[in-house]
Amino acid sequence: MKLAVFNGSPREKTSNTTVLLDNFLNGYMTNDGNSYELGYLANEKEADKNIELFKEADRVLIAFPLYFDSMPANVKTFIESLEPLCLRSGNPGIGFIIQSGFPESDHSMYVESYLEKLAKRLGCKYSGTVIRGAFETIRVPFMIDNIFHKIFIAGGKITNMGRVGHFFNTEKLYKKIYRLGMTFGKTGEFDKKIVQQLAKPEKLSRFGSCLFRFVGKHLYWNILLKRNNAYDKRFDTPYADQ
Repeated sequence: MKLAVFNGSPREKTSNTTVLLDNFLNGYMTNDGNSYELGYLANEKEADKNIELFKEADRVLIAFPLYFDSMPANVKTFIESLEPLCLRSGNPGIGFIIQSGFPESDHSMYVESYLEKLAKRLGCKYSGTVIRGAFETIRVPFMIDNIFHKIFIAGGKITNMGRVGHFFNTEKLYKKIYRLGMTFGKTGEFDKKIVQQLAKPEKLSRFGSCLFRFVGKHLYWNILLKRNNAYDKRFDTPYADQ
């Protein structure tokens, strides 16, 4: 299978989307006869090349992050550039991977509906959409050095506390994405069971929501603020009098 993979992250090679794709493609390449070519949609100079990749592929995979529930502009630009290929005979099958910082998958389901319609308008067989929330939490275990914070994260991994503890289990996450790539490499389709697992929870409980906000504040944002010498300025309003 010849797969065209499009990375829609504006940050290209340093992004969470890249981490996700690395694990997926490692699984995909365990199948004999598979190959892939990677295109970065943030690179405007490769726009024509990316269209050719799309046209020549057996399958297409587009992966991108959501920012405030919206796809990046470079992804939308690429999609619009495919208009001349709508309903072209021989268009490849197409699937999508969405990752975001929001923990609840229902934030991404509106985009999923759009992507399914997009596949139909292009005349491409729709392989499905993989949704993974709270992907920014993969950075948390590497950021913390406080022993109590480490214990808290370890407890979350084991107990799935508030149905958000599993977000910190990066080892388990990467294995699932790897297996997802393996299955896709064999069938050209996403494993529905793994897709459902990655999308959980669709909606947080009240306790889970409070817990996630606590972690986001104390084990992520506050640490970043302190590392950048901005913690004492977090309530500043420099433009309030203008």
